[in-house]
Amino acid sequence: MASVKEKAKDNTKTKVESAGAFTKETYLFWYEKMQLVRKFEEKTGQLYGQQKIKGFCHLYIGQEACAAGAVSALKKGDHYITTYRDHGQPLVLGTDPKAIMAEMYGKATGISKGKGGSMHIFDKAVNFAGGHGIVGGQIPLGAGLAFAEMYKGTDNLCVCYMGDGAVRQGALHETFNLAMLWNIPVIFVIENNGYAMGTSVQRTSNVTELYQIGESYDMPSEAVDAMSVEEVHLSVARAAERARSGGGPTLLEFRTYRYKGHSMSDPAKYRTKEELESYKAQDPIEKVRAVILEKKHATEADLEAIDAKIKATVEEAVKFAEESPYPDASEAYKDVYTQEDYPFIIE
Repeated sequence: MASVKEKAKDNTKTKVESAGAFTKETYLFWYEKMQLVRKFEEKTGQLYGQQKIKGFCHLYIGQEACAAGAVSALKKGDHYITTYRDHGQPLVLGTDPKAIMAEMYGKATGISKGKGGSMHIFDKAVNFAGGHGIVGGQIPLGAGLAFAEMYKGTDNLCVCYMGDGAVRQGALHETFNLAMLWNIPVIFVIENNGYAMGTSVQRTSNVTELYQIGESYDMPSEAVDAMSVEEVHLSVARAAERARSGGGPTLLEFRTYRYKGHSMSDPAKYRTKEELESYKAQDPIEKVRAVILEKKHATEADLEAIDAKIKATVEEAVKFAEESPYPDASEAYKDVYTQEDYPFIIE
Protein backbone atom coordinates (compact mmCIF):
# COMPACT_ATOMS: atom_id res chain seq x y z
CA MET A 1 0.00 0.00 0.00
CA ALA A 2 1.33 3.46 -0.90
CA SER A 3 2.25 5.76 1.95
CA VAL A 4 0.60 9.15 2.42
CA LYS A 5 3.67 10.88 1.01
CA GLU A 6 3.72 8.60 -2.05
CA LYS A 7 0.03 9.22 -2.66
CA ALA A 8 0.61 12.96 -2.38
CA LYS A 9 3.29 12.81 -5.07
CA ASP A 10 1.22 10.55 -7.34
CA ASN A 11 -1.69 13.01 -7.27
CA THR A 12 0.34 16.05 -8.30
CA LYS A 13 2.63 15.11 -11.16
CA THR A 14 0.69 16.75 -13.96
CA LYS A 15 0.94 20.54 -14.01
CA VAL A 16 3.40 21.74 -11.43
CA GLU A 17 6.60 20.00 -12.55
CA SER A 18 6.98 22.55 -15.37
CA ALA A 19 6.82 25.31 -12.78
CA GLY A 20 10.52 24.68 -12.12
CA ALA A 21 11.30 26.92 -15.11
CA PHE A 22 10.60 30.16 -13.25
CA THR A 23 10.45 33.32 -15.32
CA LYS A 24 12.37 36.55 -15.00
CA GLU A 25 9.17 38.24 -13.81
CA THR A 26 8.73 35.70 -11.03
CA TYR A 27 12.28 36.14 -9.76
CA LEU A 28 11.96 39.92 -9.80
CA PHE A 29 8.60 39.66 -7.99
CA TRP A 30 10.22 37.51 -5.31
CA TYR A 31 13.19 39.82 -4.93
CA GLU A 32 11.16 43.00 -4.67
CA LYS A 33 8.54 41.59 -2.30
CA MET A 34 10.99 39.81 0.01
CA GLN A 35 13.25 42.84 0.11
CA LEU A 36 10.26 45.06 0.92
CA VAL A 37 9.36 42.80 3.85
CA ARG A 38 12.98 42.71 5.06
CA LYS A 39 13.48 46.50 4.96
CA PHE A 40 10.02 47.20 6.38
CA GLU A 41 10.69 44.87 9.30
CA GLU A 42 14.16 46.25 9.93
CA LYS A 43 12.68 49.74 10.11
CA THR A 44 9.91 48.45 12.37
CA GLY A 45 12.55 47.11 14.77
CA GLN A 46 14.30 50.49 14.84
CA LEU A 47 11.04 52.34 15.49
CA TYR A 48 10.12 49.94 18.28
CA GLY A 49 13.46 50.68 19.92
CA GLN A 50 12.61 54.38 19.71
CA GLN A 51 9.23 53.65 21.36
CA LYS A 52 7.36 54.90 18.31
CA ILE A 53 5.70 51.47 18.07
CA LYS A 54 4.37 49.98 21.30
CA GLY A 55 2.79 46.75 22.44
CA PHE A 56 3.70 43.32 21.14
CA CYS A 57 5.63 43.13 17.87
CA HIS A 58 6.91 40.04 16.04
CA LEU A 59 9.23 40.45 13.06
CA TYR A 60 9.33 38.27 9.93
CA ILE A 61 13.02 38.75 9.15
CA GLY A 62 14.40 35.51 7.70
CA GLN A 63 10.99 34.01 6.90
CA GLU A 64 10.19 36.12 3.83
CA ALA A 65 10.19 33.18 1.40
CA CYS A 66 7.28 31.59 3.29
CA ALA A 67 5.01 34.41 2.13
CA ALA A 68 6.51 35.26 -1.26
CA GLY A 69 6.64 31.68 -2.56
CA ALA A 70 3.05 30.97 -1.53
CA VAL A 71 1.61 34.13 -3.10
CA SER A 72 3.38 33.48 -6.42
CA ALA A 73 1.93 29.95 -6.50
CA LEU A 74 -1.69 30.97 -5.89
CA LYS A 75 -4.33 33.08 -7.59
CA LYS A 76 -6.66 35.98 -6.94
CA GLY A 77 -9.60 34.78 -4.86
CA ASP A 78 -7.55 32.58 -2.54
CA HIS A 79 -7.49 33.44 1.16
CA TYR A 80 -4.67 33.88 3.65
CA ILE A 81 -4.74 33.75 7.44
CA THR A 82 -1.83 33.69 9.86
CA THR A 83 -0.46 34.18 13.34
CA TYR A 84 0.47 37.41 15.09
CA ARG A 85 3.75 37.44 13.09
CA ASP A 86 1.66 38.98 10.37
CA HIS A 87 3.41 41.82 8.53
CA GLY A 88 4.94 39.69 5.76
CA GLN A 89 1.90 38.21 4.03
CA PRO A 90 -0.05 41.47 3.49
CA LEU A 91 3.08 43.26 2.25
CA VAL A 92 3.63 40.53 -0.34
CA LEU A 93 -0.08 40.54 -1.26
CA GLY A 94 0.02 44.27 -1.95
CA THR A 95 -1.43 45.93 1.14
CA ASP A 96 -0.28 49.55 1.33
CA PRO A 97 2.81 49.70 3.59
CA LYS A 98 1.62 53.10 4.83
CA ALA A 99 -1.56 51.54 6.23
CA ILE A 100 0.40 48.76 7.97
CA MET A 101 2.91 51.16 9.50
CA ALA A 102 0.13 53.50 10.65
CA GLU A 103 -1.60 50.55 12.28
CA MET A 104 1.51 49.73 14.28
CA TYR A 105 1.65 53.36 15.37
CA GLY A 106 -1.97 53.02 16.55
CA LYS A 107 -3.13 55.72 14.14
CA ALA A 108 -6.62 56.19 12.68
CA THR A 109 -5.28 55.67 9.15
CA GLY A 110 -4.06 52.17 10.00
CA ILE A 111 -5.39 49.14 8.15
CA SER A 112 -7.36 48.17 11.29
CA LYS A 113 -8.16 51.80 12.19
CA GLY A 114 -5.40 51.83 14.80
CA LYS A 115 -7.29 49.36 16.99
CA GLY A 116 -5.34 46.18 16.28
CA GLY A 117 -1.68 47.09 16.27
CA SER A 118 1.09 44.83 15.05
CA MET A 119 -0.64 41.55 15.83
CA HIS A 120 -3.98 42.25 14.13
CA ILE A 121 -3.36 43.29 10.55
CA PHE A 122 -6.34 42.61 8.26
CA ASP A 123 -6.99 43.52 4.64
CA LYS A 124 -10.19 42.28 3.03
CA ALA A 125 -9.15 43.81 -0.32
CA VAL A 126 -6.41 41.18 -0.72
CA ASN A 127 -8.25 38.37 1.16
CA PHE A 128 -5.92 38.60 4.13
CA ALA A 129 -7.92 37.55 7.19
CA GLY A 130 -5.35 38.41 9.86
CA GLY A 131 -3.22 38.48 12.17
CA HIS A 132 -4.46 36.47 15.24
CA GLY A 133 -3.18 36.86 18.77
CA ILE A 134 -4.46 33.54 20.15
CA VAL A 135 -1.94 30.76 19.53
CA GLY A 136 -3.60 28.34 17.11
CA GLY A 137 -6.84 30.33 17.10
CA GLN A 138 -6.60 30.95 13.35
CA ILE A 139 -6.44 27.24 12.45
CA PRO A 140 -10.20 26.48 12.56
CA LEU A 141 -10.88 29.90 11.01
CA GLY A 142 -8.64 29.04 8.07
CA ALA A 143 -10.54 25.81 7.48
CA GLY A 144 -13.77 27.78 7.76
CA LEU A 145 -12.70 30.23 5.05
CA ALA A 146 -11.89 27.31 2.76
CA PHE A 147 -15.15 25.55 3.61
CA ALA A 148 -17.08 28.68 2.64
CA GLU A 149 -15.46 28.66 -0.80
CA MET A 150 -16.27 24.96 -1.21
CA TYR A 151 -19.86 25.64 -0.13
CA LYS A 152 -20.17 28.43 -2.71
CA GLY A 153 -18.84 26.14 -5.42
CA THR A 154 -15.69 28.08 -6.27
CA ASP A 155 -12.22 26.63 -6.75
CA ASN A 156 -10.68 29.09 -4.28
CA LEU A 157 -8.76 27.85 -1.27
CA CYS A 158 -7.24 29.13 1.96
CA VAL A 159 -3.64 29.02 3.13
CA CYS A 160 -3.59 28.80 6.92
CA TYR A 161 -0.23 29.61 8.54
CA MET A 162 0.73 28.63 12.07
CA GLY A 163 3.90 28.46 14.14
CA ASP A 164 5.58 25.32 15.41
CA GLY A 165 4.22 26.03 18.89
CA ALA A 166 0.61 26.07 17.66
CA VAL A 167 0.72 22.40 16.67
CA ARG A 168 0.34 21.57 20.39
CA GLN A 169 -3.14 23.13 20.44
CA GLY A 170 -6.23 20.95 20.48
CA ALA A 171 -7.86 23.17 17.85
CA LEU A 172 -5.36 21.87 15.29
CA HIS A 173 -6.37 18.25 15.78
CA GLU A 174 -10.10 19.03 15.72
CA THR A 175 -9.63 21.04 12.54
CA PHE A 176 -7.45 18.44 10.82
CA ASN A 177 -10.08 15.80 11.52
CA LEU A 178 -12.94 17.83 10.01
CA ALA A 179 -10.85 19.12 7.12
CA MET A 180 -10.09 15.56 6.04
CA LEU A 181 -13.61 14.31 6.78
CA TRP A 182 -15.17 17.06 4.65
CA ASN A 183 -12.36 17.27 2.08
CA ILE A 184 -11.91 21.01 2.62
CA PRO A 185 -9.61 22.89 0.16
CA VAL A 186 -7.20 24.25 2.75
CA ILE A 187 -3.40 24.31 2.84
CA PHE A 188 -2.09 24.18 6.39
CA VAL A 189 1.40 25.65 6.73
CA ILE A 190 3.59 25.21 9.80
CA GLU A 191 6.25 27.94 9.78
CA ASN A 192 8.76 25.92 11.76
CA ASN A 193 11.46 28.42 12.74
CA GLY A 194 12.76 26.05 15.40
CA TYR A 195 11.46 27.79 18.51
CA ALA A 196 8.03 28.23 20.07
CA MET A 197 8.77 31.54 21.75
CA GLY A 198 12.10 30.47 23.30
CA THR A 199 11.59 26.72 23.53
CA SER A 200 12.99 24.45 20.85
CA VAL A 201 10.83 21.88 19.10
CA GLN A 202 13.01 19.12 20.55
CA ARG A 203 12.05 20.17 24.09
CA THR A 204 8.29 20.25 23.46
CA SER A 205 7.50 17.15 21.42
CA ASN A 206 8.66 13.64 20.73
CA VAL A 207 7.53 14.26 17.13
CA THR A 208 10.12 16.66 15.74
CA GLU A 209 9.27 15.98 12.07
CA LEU A 210 6.17 18.13 12.34
CA TYR A 211 4.72 17.26 8.94
CA GLN A 212 4.15 13.75 10.30
CA ILE A 213 1.28 15.11 12.40
CA GLY A 214 -0.76 15.38 9.22
CA GLU A 215 -0.03 11.79 8.28
CA SER A 216 -1.91 10.59 11.35
CA TYR A 217 -5.05 11.99 9.66
CA ASP A 218 -4.04 10.48 6.29
CA MET A 219 -3.45 14.06 5.12
CA PRO A 220 -0.88 14.52 2.32
CA SER A 221 2.06 16.11 4.16
CA GLU A 222 5.63 17.11 3.43
CA ALA A 223 8.58 19.05 4.80
CA VAL A 224 9.78 22.01 2.70
CA ASP A 225 13.07 23.89 2.66
CA ALA A 226 11.55 27.33 3.24
CA MET A 227 14.89 29.10 2.94
CA SER A 228 14.31 28.46 -0.78
CA VAL A 229 11.47 30.47 -2.29
CA GLU A 230 11.44 28.11 -5.27
CA GLU A 231 10.74 25.12 -3.01
CA VAL A 232 8.00 27.03 -1.21
CA HIS A 233 6.34 27.91 -4.52
CA LEU A 234 6.48 24.35 -5.83
CA SER A 235 5.12 22.79 -2.64
CA VAL A 236 2.22 25.26 -2.49
CA ALA A 237 1.50 24.79 -6.20
CA ARG A 238 1.24 21.03 -5.68
CA ALA A 239 -1.05 21.47 -2.68
CA ALA A 240 -3.19 24.02 -4.54
CA GLU A 241 -3.65 21.72 -7.52
CA ARG A 242 -4.74 18.95 -5.18
CA ALA A 243 -7.19 21.22 -3.35
CA ARG A 244 -8.72 22.67 -6.52
CA SER A 245 -9.20 19.22 -8.04
CA GLY A 246 -11.12 17.97 -5.01
CA GLY A 247 -8.18 16.30 -3.27
CA GLY A 248 -8.70 18.11 0.03
CA PRO A 249 -6.19 19.47 2.55
CA THR A 250 -2.40 19.39 2.64
CA LEU A 251 0.01 20.00 5.51
CA LEU A 252 3.29 21.71 4.63
CA GLU A 253 6.04 22.10 7.21
CA PHE A 254 8.03 25.15 6.09
CA ARG A 255 11.47 24.78 7.67
CA THR A 256 12.54 28.37 8.08
CA TYR A 257 14.32 30.57 10.61
CA ARG A 258 13.77 33.93 12.25
CA TYR A 259 16.89 36.04 12.60
CA LYS A 260 15.46 38.05 15.50
CA GLY A 261 13.89 36.98 18.78
CA HIS A 262 10.33 35.72 19.10
CA SER A 263 9.20 39.27 19.77
CA MET A 264 10.93 42.59 20.33
CA SER A 265 11.28 41.76 24.04
CA ASP A 266 13.17 38.52 23.33
CA PRO A 267 17.01 38.70 23.30
CA ALA A 268 17.11 35.13 21.89
CA LYS A 269 19.87 33.96 24.24
CA TYR A 270 18.67 30.35 23.91
CA ARG A 271 20.52 29.88 20.59
CA THR A 272 24.13 30.25 19.55
CA LYS A 273 25.62 32.83 17.21
CA GLU A 274 26.92 29.97 15.11
CA GLU A 275 23.40 28.62 14.62
CA LEU A 276 22.12 32.03 13.58
CA GLU A 277 24.97 32.59 11.13
CA SER A 278 24.46 29.15 9.57
CA TYR A 279 20.93 30.15 8.61
CA LYS A 280 21.93 33.61 7.44
CA ALA A 281 24.29 31.86 5.02
CA GLN A 282 21.14 30.40 3.42
CA ASP A 283 19.35 33.74 3.23
CA PRO A 284 16.44 33.42 0.74
CA ILE A 285 16.80 36.98 -0.57
CA GLU A 286 20.50 36.58 -1.30
CA LYS A 287 19.77 33.30 -3.08
CA VAL A 288 17.24 34.98 -5.36
CA ARG A 289 19.56 37.91 -5.96
CA ALA A 290 22.31 35.51 -7.03
CA VAL A 291 20.01 33.71 -9.48
CA ILE A 292 18.82 37.01 -10.98
CA LEU A 293 22.38 38.11 -11.63
CA GLU A 294 23.52 34.69 -12.84
CA LYS A 295 20.65 34.43 -15.34
CA LYS A 296 21.05 38.10 -16.30
CA HIS A 297 17.44 38.85 -15.41
CA ALA A 298 18.72 42.19 -14.08
CA THR A 299 21.99 44.00 -13.46
CA GLU A 300 23.48 45.15 -10.17
CA ALA A 301 22.31 48.64 -11.08
CA ASP A 302 18.76 47.38 -11.66
CA LEU A 303 18.69 45.70 -8.25
CA GLU A 304 20.12 48.79 -6.59
CA ALA A 305 17.31 50.79 -8.18
CA ILE A 306 14.76 48.36 -6.72
CA ASP A 307 16.44 48.67 -3.32
CA ALA A 308 16.28 52.47 -3.54
CA LYS A 309 12.59 52.36 -4.45
CA ILE A 310 11.90 50.08 -1.47
CA LYS A 311 13.83 52.36 0.88
CA ALA A 312 11.74 55.31 -0.31
CA THR A 313 8.53 53.28 0.14
CA VAL A 314 9.43 52.44 3.74
CA GLU A 315 10.41 56.04 4.51
CA GLU A 316 7.11 57.22 3.03
CA ALA A 317 5.25 54.74 5.24
CA VAL A 318 6.99 56.06 8.35
CA LYS A 319 6.26 59.68 7.38
CA PHE A 320 2.61 58.81 6.78
CA ALA A 321 2.34 57.09 10.18
CA GLU A 322 4.10 59.94 11.98
CA GLU A 323 1.78 62.55 10.46
CA SER A 324 -1.48 60.60 10.82
CA PRO A 325 -3.89 61.39 13.68
CA TYR A 326 -4.74 59.08 16.54
CA PRO A 327 -8.31 57.73 16.59
CA ASP A 328 -10.94 59.87 18.28
CA ALA A 329 -12.02 58.58 21.69
CA SER A 330 -15.47 57.82 20.26
CA GLU A 331 -13.90 55.11 18.09
CA ALA A 332 -13.65 52.93 21.19
CA TYR A 333 -17.40 52.32 20.87
CA LYS A 334 -17.40 51.51 17.15
CA ASP A 335 -16.75 48.17 15.46
CA VAL A 336 -17.86 46.44 18.68
CA TYR A 337 -20.78 44.01 18.81
CA THR A 338 -23.43 45.18 21.28
CA GLN A 339 -26.99 44.15 22.04
CA GLU A 340 -28.11 47.55 20.74
CA ASP A 341 -26.69 46.63 17.35
CA TYR A 342 -27.98 43.07 17.53
CA PRO A 343 -31.23 43.15 19.58
CA PHE A 344 -31.97 39.49 18.85
CA ILE A 345 -29.12 38.48 21.17
CA ILE A 346 -30.55 37.28 24.49
CA GLU A 347 -28.57 37.99 27.66
